[in-house]
Amino acid sequence: MSFPDATSAEIEQAAQRAWQAFLAYRKTSWKQRADLLYQIAETLRAREAELVALAMKETHLPELRLKNEFARTLFQLQQYGKALETGIWAEFRIDTAVHDPASAQPDVRKSYVPLGPVAVFGASNFPFAFSTAGGDTASALAAGCSVIVKAHPAHPHTSTQVAACIQQAIQQSSLPENVFQHIHGTSPAVSEMLVKHPLIKAVGFTGSYVAGKALFDIARQRKQPIPVFAEMGSVNPVFLLPEKLSRDTATLADMLAGSITLSAGQFCTKPGLILGIKSEALQHFTSLLTEKLKHIQAQHMLHEGIAHAFREKVQLARHQQQILELIPFSSSTHTLEAKPVLSLTSASAFIDNPVLHEEVFGPYALIVTCEIFEEMLEVADRLEAQLTCTLMATENDLQQYRRLIDALTLICGRMIWNGVPTGVRVCMAMHHGSPFPATTDSHFTSVGADAIKRFVRPVCFQNFPDPFLPPELQNENPLQIWRTINHQLTSSKIE
Repeated sequence: MSFPDATSAEIEQAAQRAWQAFLAYRKTSWKQRADLLYQIAETLRAREAELVALAMKETHLPELRLKNEFARTLFQLQQYGKALETGIWAEFRIDTAVHDPASAQPDVRKSYVPLGPVAVFGASNFPFAFSTAGGDTASALAAGCSVIVKAHPAHPHTSTQVAACIQQAIQQSSLPENVFQHIHGTSPAVSEMLVKHPLIKAVGFTGSYVAGKALFDIARQRKQPIPVFAEMGSVNPVFLLPEKLSRDTATLADMLAGSITLSAGQFCTKPGLILGIKSEALQHFTSLLTEKLKHIQAQHMLHEGIAHAFREKVQLARHQQQILELIPFSSSTHTLEAKPVLSLTSASAFIDNPVLHEEVFGPYALIVTCEIFEEMLEVADRLEAQLTCTLMATENDLQQYRRLIDALTLICGRMIWNGVPTGVRVCMAMHHGSPFPATTDSHFTSVGADAIKRFVRPVCFQNFPDPFLPPELQNENPLQIWRTINHQLTSSKIE
């Protein structure tokens, strides 16, 4: 069964319905929204086996991987709900009036209101956690926004069934049915019409740089520009510092071989670039990593489009000057299969060749050999922004090469010490975001309940009578949340 692209008339109707639903939904309490997220989780849980089986068929991802992702999706919904109930998802500030005639000041209180209908574009590689019921949808609903999801063409049936679960949960929660809507579209024109519609007030996207940048440009060119929160991937460099590399050579090779090839390297956090300073330890590491990757079997990629892009990107990279192929590209009789590919180059060749800086989505990595630390630091300075940067280092290494830490914090959203970047914890402290081009807005995360902040804007109430203030700003603090009152964080009432 195929799904026809949404027509312009259908998109118009969906946007109008989303706006009307938003006008009612934005007035719901935090508890009502939290209860909706909990209900969505329970509705999904009841159909887990069916949905995982369907996703396996559409994405070629293994059952265990999808089960883990499914559990993460339920956890996200529950965590965002708890963040709403406790009020920790945002900072609420109150500066009470100063009545001194010599320096009288008004009573000023700040909260947040939802932006409006949000268009969500899911990820091909995460049919659950970053798609129809994923973080963008969950955080937009938590914020009080209505949502229109465009199903990803890589898993349209899974998306449709997940959407049915969300719609069932909305009905069971007695909320406006068009708080959530679902459309299909393989043509870029569908995405363009949706983002251009004047009633759409924000966009959530996870995917490629090309598609994310296109949506970002469309949104900027509107008469009323809107924010696009696009997460577009990166090469996630790993820096091997000397003492750690010499002490734990084999362990590092094991860790990175697993991370490079996890789910056929189809993660936005896959380590695609490994940098070390020329030494016997680096040579040994390179040999070990090469041998480990050689023994990893070919894996199915998500769909032909991604497999084709992987082949093209690898062929482009391997034909650059001063590239040594440690594990050359090997074509498979099955068009969706991909085997690990590993190359090596010098820091000087890497710095001067922008092709080598580009992400290769799939089981590919490039080792860059630096003559001295200053050359490694120069590579760091030349890198574009990254979702993650990893330091494999002892504490002595960190002390000796502190300048590298300073350089990397300028370009990345998550600094990792002695771990791999694949695997993103869902928690309030997580920042899954980065300066452009890894994402379109480095101020926000797309993982963890802080993601709710993307879909609200601040509103200040000056000298308002207490009964007309939103509950989070009222004197009695009926929600029993923490607020900053006259520069002090407290859960107390205002007497």
